[in-house]
Order: sequence, then structure tokens, then C-alpha cells
Amino acid sequence: MNTTKINKNKVLKGVVTSDKMDKTIVVSVTRFVEHAKYGKRIKKSKKYKAHDENNTKKIGDVVEIEETKPMSKDKHFKVI
Repeated sequence: MNTTKINKNKVLKGVVTSDKMDKTIVVSVTRFVEHAKYGKRIKKSKKYKAHDENNTKKIGDVVEIEETKPMSKDKHFKVI
């Protein structure tokens, strides 16, 4: 029997836009979506709050964040 664990948590890649909070960073994730009618690709971005245990990430760093159990009202991701 194969016992490999499959990671079902969402992993996103984005840029750090704020590091002012203690142990928390704000990551902006950009993606491209195709318009339903016209077919043109549109750039959409969304901001996520992520847990940064050691406060090592600074503004402009490219990071990967992984979905985790809720740590606060807004924080559902952690830095990989």
C-alpha cells in the first residue's frame, strides 16, 4: 500500500507589500484572468496576510505562502 501524503493546501507566490506588523506580512498575489466575452487577459491581484515567524521577510521579497488553519481573523497563510 502506498502511503505518500498529498499536500492539499493552496500554495501561492507573491511579493511582500508590507512588513509593519509583528510576525505578519502582507503578500500581493497577481494572476491573469481571461475576459469571458472578449478573451483579453486581465491582470488581477489580491492581498493576503501571512505568518512570518522570525520577521525575516522585507518589502519587495518574492515569497511562497501556504494555506494553513486560521491564526487570526484575517491570517490564514504562512510563509514557506
